[in-house]
Amino acid sequence: MTATAARALGILLAAAPATALAEDVARYNLQTPVTSVAARIYDLHTLMLWICMVIFVVVFGTMFYSVYAHRKSVGHKAAQFHENTTVEIVWTVIPLLILVGMAWPATTTLLHMRDTSAPDITIKATGYQWKWGYEYMQGEGEGISFLSQLATPYGQIHGSDVKGENYLLEVDRPLVVPVGKKVRMLMTASDVIHSWWMPAFGVKQDAIPGFVRDSWFRADKEGSFRGQCAELCGKDHGFMPIVVDVVSAEKYAAWVGEQKNTMAALAEDPGKTWDLAALRARGEQVYTANCIACHQANGQGIKGTFPALDGSKMVGGPKQGQIAIVLHGKPNTAMAAFGKQLSDTDIAAVITYTRNAWSNKSGEAVQPAEIRAARK
Repeated sequence: MTATAARALGILLAAAPATALAEDVARYNLQTPVTSVAARIYDLHTLMLWICMVIFVVVFGTMFYSVYAHRKSVGHKAAQFHENTTVEIVWTVIPLLILVGMAWPATTTLLHMRDTSAPDITIKATGYQWKWGYEYMQGEGEGISFLSQLATPYGQIHGSDVKGENYLLEVDRPLVVPVGKKVRMLMTASDVIHSWWMPAFGVKQDAIPGFVRDSWFRADKEGSFRGQCAELCGKDHGFMPIVVDVVSAEKYAAWVGEQKNTMAALAEDPGKTWDLAALRARGEQVYTANCIACHQANGQGIKGTFPALDGSKMVGGPKQGQIAIVLHGKPNTAMAAFGKQLSDTDIAAVITYTRNAWSNKSGEAVQPAEIRAARK
């Protein structure tokens, strides 16, 4: 059976009234492809399975037939021969032809996967522990950038709430692209190796610190598609989902306009002086979004793994030391560098919050201007 015939059989099965059967089939197969790359991978996967199935049936069928039909109990005796040139040629040529037949579609698929030329949109994806940063570098949305991180409530993660439909596969800000446009993805990382994996797009590319790798996709249908980091990247590796919303050209243009207006409205004067209460309130939000997984809501951390901030000598010491750690991270630890992830105001706010939360009562506010000065 050809790959096309196999896909046709799959379509017929999916069209059957037994919805549960279709769901069970999908559980053990690849996701339904929505790009040409994913479709080729699906066809290649199906073709290889059928080739393996044919080889299995022929080899084991011949073996079991020979064992049964030529058994000693019916009077057969083992043939005695030293070599057979014809047989040796046959069992060399047939596997060679099979390998060539498998290599051709595999090579054409791989070349198609690597053709990142002439994109309509270029987006840079940066992996952080444990979130994704997106920057639109070419196309209508050029200049838009944001962080995308897990949106599943902690109550669901810790078992106190009922798990949602997209448990651990939902984010606060999805990547948005227009349908039918070629999107080139540039992948890199700021700390450890991550992997940007979208099964329905046929994209799985490692994001390596210090390197920029690329891949591409062109979604053929609108909808929300979900993936996740596929490289073991640390404690919260399983909490690093990817969501891509594929929308119409009109909706994409409207989204781009909204994002640029929002970015302009949120642009802040780095010289503004904030009062302590305002910085604490904003800092609590930043802490919840970025720090709570390791240092915990009570600031006690995880003993032996992540240090406590409540009562910490570092938090209670000179603010320059804490500013440096938050900006640049701490080598050989899970403490990430937030200098490229957060704005001056957000870093100033979260430091102010930790220095005035729990039992920490410094009464000191760290201003955005101090963060900007520390970056230089």
